[in-house]
Amino acid sequence: MHYNLTDQYRHQTSFLHGLDPRVKVLTAVGYILAVSLTPEGTWWAFAFFFLILYFAVCLSRLGLFFTIRKSFIALPFILAALAVPLTTPGPVIWRIPGLNWPVSEPGLIRFLGVLLRSWLAVQAAILLTAVTRFPNILWALGSLKIPHVLVSTIGFMYRYLFVMADEMTRMMRARASRSARIPGTPRRSVLWQGKVAGAMIGSLFLRALERSERVYAAMLSRGYDGCMRSLTRFQMQQRDWISLGLTGLLLIVPLSLEWMV
Repeated sequence: MHYNLTDQYRHQTSFLHGLDPRVKVLTAVGYILAVSLTPEGTWWAFAFFFLILYFAVCLSRLGLFFTIRKSFIALPFILAALAVPLTTPGPVIWRIPGLNWPVSEPGLIRFLGVLLRSWLAVQAAILLTAVTRFPNILWALGSLKIPHVLVSTIGFMYRYLFVMADEMTRMMRARASRSARIPGTPRRSVLWQGKVAGAMIGSLFLRALERSERVYAAMLSRGYDGCMRSLTRFQMQQRDWISLGLTGLLLIVPLSLEWMV
């Protein structure tokens, strides 16, 4: 395989790696939920959640900037919220030079809130996948009574994503070998490139559909009944219960203080 998208896990001997997967999944989901419920403009609460996250990063022994380096993948999605400061009514604090577009104070606060929530949530998800093997995450989801259909779908999507990426690489190599450009000749037009790209996408869709049918038929012949089996089993230890309780308290305290005020 030329693509390996299943290497998010980073093996390390740390306190965080040794926790029960159910504790890590519940903690990550609770953290993301707490960050999402934080009211806009409560910067101290965002700073508090930031400190919690980086305390966990230190416990993982992956390096202080491990999640920061990987969290930049979320920045393009923030572009969808760039219009919020321009469209939200309120007192104008700045106008964009040359365009004279007003930037309102409530809109800017809302935009920064969306930015911080997304950034912290992405880092929490990155840390979860870095300290927990993906099969263990699936086992934890099943143990937490998540529907088996959803768990199986997530598992298959993750396992076969790199297979489709490798298939696309072979198709691109075949396209390059069949459309070589002679030096001195003009480049292919954008219209031609668009037609070829559309044909490749359609062909990839058909290949993915055919492969999924073959894989499903092979699984049925081997006794698949809709439930993913795993030989891995975990038992909750004292440190798991203590970690889960302390983390829950840390996540609830800032929200409780803010809503009480």
